[in-house]
Amino acid sequence: MKKIVLPRYEKNIIRAVRSLRVEACELPELNKNEVLIQVHAAPCNPSDIAFLTGEYNIVKPLPAVPGFEGSGVVIDAGEGAEDLIDSKVSFFIQEEDCGSWSEYVVSDRKKLVVLDNAMDMDQAACFAINPFTARGLLDIALLRENRAIIQNAAGGQVAAFIRQMASDMEIEVIDIVRKERTVERLQNEGARYVLLESDPQFEEKLEKLAKKLDARLAFDAVGGELAGKIFNAMPADAELVAYGGLSTKPISGIHSMDLIFKDKIISGFNLPEWREQMEDDYFEQISQEMQSLFISGEYQTKIQGSTSFEKISDGLIHCLRNLSKGKMLIKAFDKE
Repeated sequence: MKKIVLPRYEKNIIRAVRSLRVEACELPELNKNEVLIQVHAAPCNPSDIAFLTGEYNIVKPLPAVPGFEGSGVVIDAGEGAEDLIDSKVSFFIQEEDCGSWSEYVVSDRKKLVVLDNAMDMDQAACFAINPFTARGLLDIALLRENRAIIQNAAGGQVAAFIRQMASDMEIEVIDIVRKERTVERLQNEGARYVLLESDPQFEEKLEKLAKKLDARLAFDAVGGELAGKIFNAMPADAELVAYGGLSTKPISGIHSMDLIFKDKIISGFNLPEWREQMEDDYFEQISQEMQSLFISGEYQTKIQGSTSFEKISDGLIHCLRNLSKGKMLIKAFDKE
């Protein structure tokens, strides 16, 4: 089989992308409850970009195969997973010896999302992480009975799913973005409250809006000073949930007195742990609900195009220069 290999971590993302190469290897053997998936497509996510530079929380021994999610068809199975052969699946993998930027991957059956035959396989390639992350975060809002939330990195795909799901749940959203053109785009898409973090009055506006809407829950994908500003702007009994670190900087600027006297807290959200903690029947119910929304077209991941293994470097550099246009899919043989 063929796979994409990262020979070394590079702080410069362009050098990291240029270093990628295609290698051949033997198909892996299967253990109990494992399946062999012929990969249809795998996206390039922000987590993959961070991984290539060595700045993600998962660091694999080198040389390593990048990629954490994708879609495909089960073509072989070990003992206890034979019933999944020929099933269409979406998968999320973090193992050191495996990555989704490959012709074939091995996965434990418990880490798969079995798909309806009507599910589009390009959309399925981006299904295992972002939509479930959005749903998991909003489960926190439902448990806390919060009717308004704050989120940064609001121009991204997770944020887009959060807006859609929050609207269905009648939860207000305060969106925070870095660029003026993103403000205009989100407003044109129907977002009600969009703040520009570079606005000189950003903190004042955020605090006023958070108080008005009683926004006591924030989802942080960035970290750094921005996370601290959001935390400080929220009312008492608030929670900041960190689920990403796009800035690669630690959360800073926290008002410690808010932790002591205003009952504010900071927590983290990890998608695999969220899934492991729930009953299989409940996860299957959520999966079927979301698949129906994707099949109907109500929910969609924005995809800008695809690239083949042989054109991986050029394809990813194009993707990096056009991130607002959507995901770039990686396919062993790009027929488009």
